[in-house]
Amino acid sequence: MAAAFLPVLAQDDVDRAIQLIQQAYSPQQRLSSEDQRHLQQELFEIQRRPEAWGLVLPFLAHPDPNVQFFGAHTIQVKITRDWDSVAKDGATQLRDLLLDLTGRAISSGQNKVILRKLFVAITSLAIKLHPGHPSQWPDWLRSTLNVFSGMGVPREHLMDFLAIVAEEVESADLLPPGKAQMQTSLVEAVPMVTQAIIGTITTPAAQRSPQDLASALKCLQAWMSILPANDLTPFVPLLLSLMIPTSETPSPEYDEQAFIPASDTLQELLSRSALSDGSGTKTVTEPLLLWLDRYGSAIVQATVDGGFVDDISHSLCKLLVTLGDHSAMYFAKNIASPIQVAPVPCPFPPPSPLPPISHLVQNFFKLLLQYTALPGYYGVDEEESEMTLSFWYLFQEALWNVDYGFDVTDDGDAGNLAEERDRDMMPVAQAVYSELVAVLRRKVIWPPKAVLNGWTRDQKDKFQAYRRDVGDTLINAYYVLRDDMLSFYVNDLLQRLATRQEQDGWEEIEATLHCVMTVQEAIPVEDSPHLRQVFGPEILGRLPKTGDDRIRRTALHLIGSYASWFTTQPAQLPDSATSSPLMNAINYVVSSLSDSSLCLFAANALRDLCDANRAALAPHIGAFGELHAGLSGIPDTEKAKVLQSIASVIQALPPVEEIPPIEAIVSPVVAKLLEAMRSAGQLPEEARTLAVQQLETLTGVARGLTRVTDSLLALDDSPEVQAALEEMNRAREDPRIVKLREAILSAIRGSVELWSTDASVSDALSDLFKAITALPSDVTLLSLPAGPLLELVCLAAQRQLTAVWLSLASMLIIQLNPPSLITTTFKSEPSAEALEIAQNVLQLLLQTSLNAFSQPGVMVSNPDIVQAFFGCMESFVHHFLPCFYRLPTDLFHALVLCAIGALSLQERYSLTSACTFLSSLINRTASNDDLAAAKAALAQTHGFQIMRAILFGFAGVAPRSAMPNLIELLSTMITRFPVESKQWMSDILFADDFYPCRATPEAKTKFIKTVFGSRSLKRTREAAQQFTLVARGLEGSAFGYATISI
Repeated sequence: MAAAFLPVLAQDDVDRAIQLIQQAYSPQQRLSSEDQRHLQQELFEIQRRPEAWGLVLPFLAHPDPNVQFFGAHTIQVKITRDWDSVAKDGATQLRDLLLDLTGRAISSGQNKVILRKLFVAITSLAIKLHPGHPSQWPDWLRSTLNVFSGMGVPREHLMDFLAIVAEEVESADLLPPGKAQMQTSLVEAVPMVTQAIIGTITTPAAQRSPQDLASALKCLQAWMSILPANDLTPFVPLLLSLMIPTSETPSPEYDEQAFIPASDTLQELLSRSALSDGSGTKTVTEPLLLWLDRYGSAIVQATVDGGFVDDISHSLCKLLVTLGDHSAMYFAKNIASPIQVAPVPCPFPPPSPLPPISHLVQNFFKLLLQYTALPGYYGVDEEESEMTLSFWYLFQEALWNVDYGFDVTDDGDAGNLAEERDRDMMPVAQAVYSELVAVLRRKVIWPPKAVLNGWTRDQKDKFQAYRRDVGDTLINAYYVLRDDMLSFYVNDLLQRLATRQEQDGWEEIEATLHCVMTVQEAIPVEDSPHLRQVFGPEILGRLPKTGDDRIRRTALHLIGSYASWFTTQPAQLPDSATSSPLMNAINYVVSSLSDSSLCLFAANALRDLCDANRAALAPHIGAFGELHAGLSGIPDTEKAKVLQSIASVIQALPPVEEIPPIEAIVSPVVAKLLEAMRSAGQLPEEARTLAVQQLETLTGVARGLTRVTDSLLALDDSPEVQAALEEMNRAREDPRIVKLREAILSAIRGSVELWSTDASVSDALSDLFKAITALPSDVTLLSLPAGPLLELVCLAAQRQLTAVWLSLASMLIIQLNPPSLITTTFKSEPSAEALEIAQNVLQLLLQTSLNAFSQPGVMVSNPDIVQAFFGCMESFVHHFLPCFYRLPTDLFHALVLCAIGALSLQERYSLTSACTFLSSLINRTASNDDLAAAKAALAQTHGFQIMRAILFGFAGVAPRSAMPNLIELLSTMITRFPVESKQWMSDILFADDFYPCRATPEAKTKFIKTVFGSRSLKRTREAAQQFTLVARGLEGSAFGYATISI
C-alpha cells in the first residue's frame, strides 16, 4: 500500500519496535515491572520520533494483534499530537489512507479494540480538517460512511463508528467556534443516524444479530445528548418493544440480549438527553408507567418468589430508580390524581379503560418498595435495595415544591389548593413513607450471631455502610411523617420489649433504636413525649446493662446523639425520688464505662451529655466526684473524655466553687505526667505513651472548662458580662489555682524538653496548647498566658522545625495581642511586654527557619513547613508589624529573599502563602504613616526582585493554579509603588535574560499598557491572564481558556 507522503522509518527500527511490543505484551513473557518499564520507554522513544508515522503500515499489516493495536494507536496519537509534521498537501492523502486502512481492518476481522482506535483516529483527523473556512473535509461524516458502505462494512461496525464519533467530538479540546462547527456536522447527520438506528431496531429479531442490536443501542446512547426531543420521542415505543416478553404467560420469558440494552438506553434517555430532568412526561414517563403496570409486577414477583435477582430484574430496578430521578416531581404532582391517563403510543395493548394516573404512580411506588424490601441482607443476599434509597430524598423535596396535579374541582367536590393537598395528596404520600419506614426498619436488622460469624469483613462493612445510608433516607421520611414516625418506632419498641422472651436476641430492638438514632438531626430540640418514653424506664430502663454489646453500643450512640434534646427537660434535683430522662441516660452511660468493649462509646456519650447539659448537671457535682473516684477501672485512653465530661459540669459552677473539683481532677494528671518524665530514662517507650495520655487528658479537661456558647464577650460591655469576667479573674488569682497552673506549665515545659521531637507528643502538645489558651473573653481557671508557651514553641522549633510549632506560634501571636474587652473604634496597641516577647520570638523563629530553608531542597520537600512559616510571618505582620523593622537588617533581607524565592516553588500552597505574606507586608507597611521610610527602603531594596519573580511566574516558572495569588501581588505592587512598578516591568520584560517564553515584544508592550492604563484589579487580572496564556503558548486552546481562574 503506497504512502509516499508519510515519513519513512528504517526497517531495523520497525523490527526493533515490533520486538519490543512482543516482549512487553506477550502473555508468555515473564517480565519484572522494571524490565517492562524499560521496554515501554524504549518503544515510546521510537513512537515519539517525527518519522514514527512509518510504523503505521507495517504494524497494521503484522499478524500479531498486539502489534496491530500499536499501529492503530500510533496513527491516532500522531494525528492528535504531531499534526504539525503533516504537510498541507498530505492531509487529503492521509485521510484516504486512514479510511482505506480502517475498511481493510474491518474486512479482515480485526478485533474491536483495534477498530476503536482506528475510529478514534478518523474522528481526530476530522477534528483537524473539518473546522475552518473553507473546511478541508466539509461533509466528513457522510462521506466516511459512504466509503465504508462501498467497502461492504457491516452495520454493526458502522454503528460502533458513529458511537465513537459522538463520544470523541463531545470531549474534543477545541475553541468554541471549532467545537460548534464539529457539533453542527453531527446535528446535520441526525436524520441519517436515527434512520440507521431505527432500521436496526425494527428489523425482526430472527433477521438481526444480537451484536447489531447492541451496537445500534450503544450508538443511540452516545448520540443521546445530540438528538433533539422530537427525534428522541419515536424511540420510546421502539425501545419498549424490545422489553416485551416473547410469550404472554403467567411466567413470561424475556430476550435478555434485547431487554437489558433497551433498558440501559431508556435510562440514558431519562438522565442525559433533551428529555431528561422531568421533561417529556407524556412521551416518556407515562408510556413507561403503562409498561410497568402490565409487565413490571410479574418480574418483581418472580424475583421475590425465587429469592434471586436475575439480570432482567436488576436492569428493571435500575430503570425504576432512573425513572424516579427523572419524574419525582410528576409523581408528587399526580400521586392522588383521579385524571385518566391519556392514550400514548405503546407497542403492547393498553388496558381498557385506561386507569387514572394515580394508579400508575402508586404502582411505581409499589414496585420500588418491593425492591427496597427484597428478602435477605444487603451486600450478602442482594445488591439492589440500596439503589432505591436516593429516590426518597428527591420525592420528599418534590412533595414540598409541587403544585397539586389536577384542578381542585376534578374530584367532584369543592376546596382550595391547600385543603386538597392536605386531604388527598399528603395521606397517600404519608402511607408510602410509612411503608418505607417499616421496610427499612426490617432491612437494617443485623443477623443472629451464628449467621453473622459466617460473613466476611467486607460484607459486614458493606452492611454497616448500608445502615448509614438508610439513616439518611429515614431523615427524608421524618420530614413527611413527623411525630407519626417516632410514634411508630416507640410503639414497636414497647411491643417488642413487652413480648420479649429471655432466650430471644436483641437484633429487632437494636434495629429500631438505630432508626431512632439516625433521624436525630431532623428532630427539633423541643419536648417530645415519644423521646421521654425512649429515655424513660419503659424503654431505656429495660435495655440490657451487661453482655449484648451491639444493642448497648447502639443505645450509647442514641444517647450521645440526643444529648442536646435533654436540655428541653426540667432539671432533676439531687434528692428527687423520680429520675429525669437526663439522669436515666447518665446512669446508663456510667454503667458501661467499666466495660472495656464499650468504654470508648460510653465516654463519648458522657462527654456529649455533660457538654450540652452543664447547668442541669451542676447540682449533681457530688455524684461526678464519686465517678472520678471510681475511674481506676477505666482505660487511660478513655479517661480523658470522662474527665472532660466532669470538667463540663464543673464549668457550670460559680468560678470560686470550680477550684476544689478542678484541683481534684487535674492534680493527679499533672502528677502522672511528672512521673512519666522521671521514668523516661529507664522506660522511654512506656514513659512517652503515659505522657501522651496525660497530655490528652489535660486537653480534655481544658476543653470541658471552655464555655459551649459562642463567645461574643469581646464585643459585650454589659454589667453582667463584666461582672462575670471580674469574678473569673478573681478566682484565677486564688493561690490554689495559681499553683496548679504553675504545675501544669512546668509539666508542659518538661514534656517539650524531653519529647518535642516525637511526633505523637508534639501533636498532643499542640492540642493542649489550643485548648488551654484563650482570648480574654474566654479565659478559664486553667488558661495559660501566651508568652511562656511561645518560649516553649521556640525551644521546640529550634530542636526540630515542623509545621506544628509554626502553626502554634501563629495562634499564640494573636493571643499575645488580643482584642480589647471594651469595644473601641481602634485596635488596641500591644503592651511593651508583648512587643518585647514578639520581637524575641520573631527573631528566634526567623533564624531557625531560614537556617533550615538554606539547605538544598528543604523548601521543595517540606511544603507544609513552608506554608506554616509564611502563615506565621503573616500573623506577625497583622499584629506586630514594627517588629520586622527592628530586626537586624541582614535577617529581614533574608526573610524577604526567602519569600521571593518561594514564588518559584511548584507546590501551590507554599507559593500562595508566600504571595499572601508579601502582599500583607507591603500593604500594611505602606498604609502605616510611621513606616514611610521602611516602605521606601523595601521598594528600593526588594521591589525589582519581587516584580521579577511575579513576571517570571506568569511566563512559566510558577504553576498556573497560583496565578490568582501572583496577580493579587502584582496589583499590590502597582498600587503601592506605581511609578517604580512601571519601570520595573519594562526593564524585566524586555531584558535579555527574561524567562524564555512565547510572548512577543508586542504582547509585552500590550501587557504593560493595559495594566497601567486603568490600574483596576479587574483589568490587571485580565491582562495578566492573557499574558500568561500567550507566554505559555496556550492562547487559542480550549484548555488554556477553560482553566483561567476568574
